[in-house]
Amino acid sequence: MLKFFSWALIRLEVTRTLRNKKFMFFSIIYPSVIYLLISGTQNTTDRIPHTDLTFQAFFMVSMASFGALTAVLMGNSERIAKEREKGWVRQLRLTALPGRGYVLAKIASAAMVTLPCIVVVFLVAAVVKQVRVETWQWFALAGVIWAGSLVFAALGVAIGYLASGDAVRPLTMIVYFGLSILGGLWMPSATFPQWLQNVSEWLPTHAYASLGRAIEMGGSPQAEDVAILCGYFLVFAGGAAWLYRKDTLKA
Repeated sequence: MLKFFSWALIRLEVTRTLRNKKFMFFSIIYPSVIYLLISGTQNTTDRIPHTDLTFQAFFMVSMASFGALTAVLMGNSERIAKEREKGWVRQLRLTALPGRGYVLAKIASAAMVTLPCIVVVFLVAAVVKQVRVETWQWFALAGVIWAGSLVFAALGVAIGYLASGDAVRPLTMIVYFGLSILGGLWMPSATFPQWLQNVSEWLPTHAYASLGRAIEMGGSPQAEDVAILCGYFLVFAGGAAWLYRKDTLKA
C-alpha cells in the first residue's frame, strides 16, 4: 500500500511539474544561457588552475549541476510551502501515506525532472563549444549529477516546511545563490581567498560539482566528496521528515 501511494504521488508531482511551462523554461534553458555567457568570453586553450580542464569543460559540469539544483531546490520549496497554505498536505495526511513516504516521494519526483536540465547543457557544450569527452564519461557525468541532485531535493523539502508561503521565496533564493556562488558553480573556487576556499570545500555544492569534474578528468569521484554529500543528504532528509512531523502536530 505504501509503495502504491508513493508512486502515485511521484507520478502526480512529475506531471504537475512538466505542465508548469514557466518553471521548465527557467530550469532547462536558463542554465544553458548562463553557460554560454560565462564560457563565451574564455579562451578555448586556457586551463582552470589545479585541473586539466578548459573553461568550457569546467563550466559544463558547473552549469549542469546548477540546472539540476535549480530544478530540485527552487521547485520543491515553493511548491510545498504553497501546498501547506492551500491545505493539500493536510489532505494527504488523511491517506495511508506516512510522513517518510511523503518526503521520499517529494525528493524522488523532484529528481526525476532534472535529467532534461543536464542533457540540454551537455548538448549546448558539445555542439556550440565543442566540448569532447569519451562516451562512458557522458553517461557517468549524467548519472552522478542526477544522483547528487537528491541532496538538494531533500533541502528543498526542508525549506518548504521551514518557511511560510510569503517567506519561502527570499529564503530559497538566499540559499540557492549562496550555495551556487560559494560552492564554485559560478566561478572556480581556486580564485577565492584561501579562507573562503576552506569554507567552500565543505559546502555540498562544491562536493557536488567535484563529482563530475573528477569524471571529466578521467578519474572517479573522490570518497571525501561522496561522504560529504551523503552526510548532507541525511541531515536535509532527516530535517525534512522532522519538520513534516512538526507541521503535522500543529494541524
